[in-house]
Amino acid sequence: MKFFEKLMKIDRRIIYLILALVVIVPFLRPFMIHPKAMPPVENLYNYIDSIPPDKALVISVDYTPDTEPELQPMTIALLRHAFARRIKVGVLTLGVLGLGLAENALTQVANEFNQRATTREDSIIYGRDYVFWGWQTPALTVILGMGERISRVFSVDYYGNKTETLPMMQKIKNYNNVGIVVSVSASATPLWYITYGQTSFGIKVGIASTAVQAADMYPYLNSGQATGLLSGMKGGAEYEELVQTRLGITGRRRATEAMAAQTSAHFTIIAFIIIGNIGFFALRRRKK
Repeated sequence: MKFFEKLMKIDRRIIYLILALVVIVPFLRPFMIHPKAMPPVENLYNYIDSIPPDKALVISVDYTPDTEPELQPMTIALLRHAFARRIKVGVLTLGVLGLGLAENALTQVANEFNQRATTREDSIIYGRDYVFWGWQTPALTVILGMGERISRVFSVDYYGNKTETLPMMQKIKNYNNVGIVVSVSASATPLWYITYGQTSFGIKVGIASTAVQAADMYPYLNSGQATGLLSGMKGGAEYEELVQTRLGITGRRRATEAMAAQTSAHFTIIAFIIIGNIGFFALRRRKK
């Protein structure tokens, strides 16, 4: 019983130290987990995978640096999927702080594919395979304007090129030429695409959100207004797993790496709860 008495009086700072080590060590020496994709993730993957050659995937990078660790891996996984399947990609952001994050993701994934390419046809070429439209405001004007003509909303791209002169934009005029818009966001931005873009033009909408925001998105998923949902780090890791196992696309999987630390922390907390309850009931029985 003395063991349980000491256990119940353990300094909480020791528990915090153990948790800190449990979280830090997997980042230093990561172990790979292989999460099973849940239906909301698999539905989004399958829909993007079926986009016909004459339509594009549009990714709206609607997050800021504070949520980059959770959401940037989703953007990277979406780009890997699209580039591997040779799906045209248009990228924009409804917030100015998303510009650098979008460019970093595009540059990273394009470089990954181009390092493996042996011919021009194998390469990922700006203007032919993807376009970074950049940022415009207000958001409502952007979402509705893209349903009429994208080049009117973004007359020049992020790099200053006239949008209409880019080869990809000769066929991608408006939402009629877009397979789906995926809004990667830490806020209610995906609902703007549903409320205005989908209601007015019938565009399909996919959602990639932080875990804390996902609860607000499930009603739209369950109603069929959202084609699929990536929820938090777990959703990103599941999508990374699908891209690697089904397409053979390798690369650093940041969401999966983070899930290793998260999983270790969860198991440790569960162990503490079990041990604490055993000690509590053992001491209570002794008092009786």
